[in-house]
Amino acid sequence: MSEEKGLKKPVKLKSELAELLGASELPRTDITKKLWDYIKANKLQTKTENGKAEGGGKYIVADAKLLPIFNKTKSTSKSGKLTDLTNLKEGETIDMMQMAAVVGANVE
Repeated sequence: MSEEKGLKKPVKLKSELAELLGASELPRTDITKKLWDYIKANKLQTKTENGKAEGGGKYIVADAKLLPIFNKTKSTSKSGKLTDLTNLKEGETIDMMQMAAVVGANVE
């Protein structure tokens, strides 16, 4: 059996993410998919920054379950862009492009 590598390699989830997704280890691809499943099921997308959840759009509204996960995110990308969601509040939004940083901040 070959060992999975890269994005398909299972990684350990930090507690809040593990609780939300009901798993302690998942490949990054599955983490992202399951987060999107949750976001879509709860209609947590909006077309405007900090807008009301309307079920579609490029912004993701932080609800009570996503907020502790988003709040763990403080990272600098390879291009030097800082993603700091530590002060995000419930009802505020993140750009969907920040999801990779969120996943990265919530795995070990």
